[in-house]
Amino acid sequence: MRWTLKPKPDAATVDSLAKTLNVDTIIASLLVQRGIETYEQAKKFFRPSLEDLHDPFLMKDMDKAVLRIENAIANHENIMVYGDYDVDGTTSVALMSSYLKTMSPQVATYIPDRYDEGYGVSYEGIDYAHDNDISLIIALDCGIKALEKIAYAKSKGIDFIICDHHRPGDEIPDAVAVLDPKRNDCEYPYKELCGCGVGFKLVQALASNKGQSIDDLMLYLDLVATAIGADIVPITGENRVLAYYGLLVINENPRTGFKAMLSQVKKEILTITDVVFIIAPRINAAGRMKHGLHAVTLLTEENLETAMQYASEIEMYNNDRKDADKSITEQALTQILHNKEEDRFTTVVYEENWHKGVIGIVASRLTETYYRPTLVFTKSGEKLAASARSVKGFDVYNALDACSDHIEQFGGHKYAAGLTLFEEEFESFKQKFEEVVSSTIDKMLLVPEISIDTTIELDQITPRFYRILKQFAPYGPGNMTPVFMTEGIKDTGHSKCVGADQKHLKCKVQKNGVVIGAIGFNLGAKRDLICEKQTFKAAYTIDENEWNGTVSLQLKLKDIN
Repeated sequence: MRWTLKPKPDAATVDSLAKTLNVDTIIASLLVQRGIETYEQAKKFFRPSLEDLHDPFLMKDMDKAVLRIENAIANHENIMVYGDYDVDGTTSVALMSSYLKTMSPQVATYIPDRYDEGYGVSYEGIDYAHDNDISLIIALDCGIKALEKIAYAKSKGIDFIICDHHRPGDEIPDAVAVLDPKRNDCEYPYKELCGCGVGFKLVQALASNKGQSIDDLMLYLDLVATAIGADIVPITGENRVLAYYGLLVINENPRTGFKAMLSQVKKEILTITDVVFIIAPRINAAGRMKHGLHAVTLLTEENLETAMQYASEIEMYNNDRKDADKSITEQALTQILHNKEEDRFTTVVYEENWHKGVIGIVASRLTETYYRPTLVFTKSGEKLAASARSVKGFDVYNALDACSDHIEQFGGHKYAAGLTLFEEEFESFKQKFEEVVSSTIDKMLLVPEISIDTTIELDQITPRFYRILKQFAPYGPGNMTPVFMTEGIKDTGHSKCVGADQKHLKCKVQKNGVVIGAIGFNLGAKRDLICEKQTFKAAYTIDENEWNGTVSLQLKLKDIN
């Protein structure tokens, strides 16, 4: 691990904000680092308001999309809501279809089969629409690059509305409306919405034309918050407002499908992290192991008994997913060692029988192990399909773009992407990808970084300090959980390794008479650094520990030196 300390913000700005808000300078400093320098900005940060959401009609083509949907409903057309099979896609379909069904009964849903159709808009989906007399398809979380497929649909008399958030190519598809804040010609003020977020803006626009207010749409925000967390988009600006209110819905009035999934969970208040690690994997498991429509069915089900049935099926898929993920990760690690590829700048592995549904998770695991831009390939029909994951600071999408001569199709984001290629191109692609990454990556990025917000003393960690810190949530990219560093601390002498395989470190640290408990996951091997009252420094976040009904603050160690 390399530790980097963020630059100290301007002292005068910090002091001024601390006085204005009546908070200590550590809190003020954390706020200034996040671009919050005035009372008004702090108010918007600490008290997110639905009134801060932008007018949906600022998005290019929104008026065209709304008009086409209104006409379809007035003329009793059949509408198909089409979305990808991941969390963002399935929550988008659940959101859009359930809202449209309040206006028309003629609404169908469609999720492509991960294995037969692959990612995004498919010819099979368009043929299905044509066979079922569907004249309008609303595509969510996909479609921005589907030029030929949109043209094919048009030739069949089917209109498309695209709601996407991926980067467009050089050409925009010839659809009735293309909603994507990342379009160069779109002046929408916030560019970082997820697919479900773009879908929500369309619902918001439809609702405003019907005289409905944002309060009438609150019940859909649990889906939007789930997609924001799962798709790892920045939790800033509009996403922060949507995530904040979505979490309120999840905690106070969850939809029936969420209730069913959470029936075994013993947490009183769910955070965005819980959504990412408890709800999202279960929604994803349906598309990974069986079919994404199972997730949509659960998310839109209103009968609790039926939802419980669906949830137990999805729990089964999730357990299958865990088993596949574990065994494929082990095989991939063996392959890397066998091929003596630890010294490369990239990790690229391939096995034709690997389960396509879990290669993205395996790519993430390998990235954690070797900390390299990573690709995991498997056979998919006539082609090879891969999931790409990157390391912090390196744009894997651009790297794939530089290898496009060898790729059949690709899409995605800076840190996660997917691609297909023909088997005969595999070796050439692997070589080219290594060349591109090795010549463009800053070598520092190949060592995991702990980015520390500020140094702090143990006596500054008070209940009031933590109460204010909790209000920085929901956390995520652009507003990460603050990481602190304290130097010159010692263990009280009661440190021990805990966990089934003794991998975790539990201790109490002290400095200047202040003692506080600490837990370091996967830091058991570093216990020697703190034995015999040696002084050390720690990088950590702060959270609460509940034991026998008593709640106390503790340090969640990220690393010690």
